[in-house]
Amino acid sequence: MEERRAIYGVMAEFEDPTAVVEAARAAHAAGYRRMDAFSPYPIEELTDALGIKHSRLPLVVLIGGLLGCFGGYLLCYWVSATAYPLNIGGRPLHSWPAFIPVTFECTILLAALAAVFGMLALNGLPQPYHPVFNVERFALASRNTFFLCIEARDPNFDRVRTREFLSELEGAKEVTDVEV
Repeated sequence: MEERRAIYGVMAEFEDPTAVVEAARAAHAAGYRRMDAFSPYPIEELTDALGIKHSRLPLVVLIGGLLGCFGGYLLCYWVSATAYPLNIGGRPLHSWPAFIPVTFECTILLAALAAVFGMLALNGLPQPYHPVFNVERFALASRNTFFLCIEARDPNFDRVRTREFLSELEGAKEVTDVEV
């Protein structure tokens, strides 16, 4: 009896970008939603073909910027009005024009940090290992070959039917199981 090993998904290899975009569109039209494509360079149409939704990263950056803005302003207020109040030249302790540079810098700092760490978190990075690295020919994904992988956790995934579906796609050169 043949032993079935756990798999991450089924992956098809393509030689040109048009074929992988059309394959992604066909897979999306067939109801597959848990899939990813790998390419040696960015392909703008591939994002739409895979059905990838917009990122939440702009919201994360906005929240980081707002926290930096309020935090920087409150820091300046606390220092000049509460912790170390000095009356210099009769100016008020809450002199908001003097707080603008610090507030601006804190806004930029926290927005930039939110962008970096938000991008890493939303992309699941760092990820030193991924199951597609088990496929021998996947090394060509960084040179001249394109791959479309349908994941086993997709509700429509059936190992045999998904393999047949990918094999029948135009331009599919080789179809491989991706072991965990």
